[in-house]
Amino acid sequence: MILDKALQLSDNQAVTASAASTNVIDQLVGGDAYEPVFVVASVSEDFAGLTSLTIDIQTADDENFTTPVTLFSSGAIPAADLKAGSEPFKARLPFGTFRYVRAYYTVAGTATAGKISLNMTKDVTLDA
Repeated sequence: MILDKALQLSDNQAVTASAASTNVIDQLVGGDAYEPVFVVASVSEDFAGLTSLTIDIQTADDENFTTPVTLFSSGAIPAADLKAGSEPFKARLPFGTFRYVRAYYTVAGTATAGKISLNMTKDVTLDA
C-alpha cells in the first residue's frame, strides 16, 4: 500500500478519549475525484483500558465540520482487535462526499493507551 502524508487523517494519534482525527483532508487539493479511494486504520500502539473503539468517517462543506455527515462507521471494534500491527478497519470512501473528510473516534470505556494511524489511499486489498 502506498501512503501519502497529505492523505493522512491520523498519524500515530493517541486516542484515549473521543475525538476527531488530527488532520482533515480537503478533497479539492490534488488527486482524481473519479478514482476510488479507501480508508485504512492501522494500530501503532496497543489499546488498553477501553471496551471498544468506533471509527466514523465524516464529511462536511466546511473545514470546521459545523454540520458533519457520517459516511460510514466501523461499528464497535473490540479492544482485543486493537493490537499494534493490526488493521482493524478498511473501507472504500463513497463517491459524492462533500469537500472535507475527517475521522471521528468514539471511545467506549476508559482508554489508558492506544495509538492509531488512518490513511486514505488508492491501492488497498479489502478482506473478502
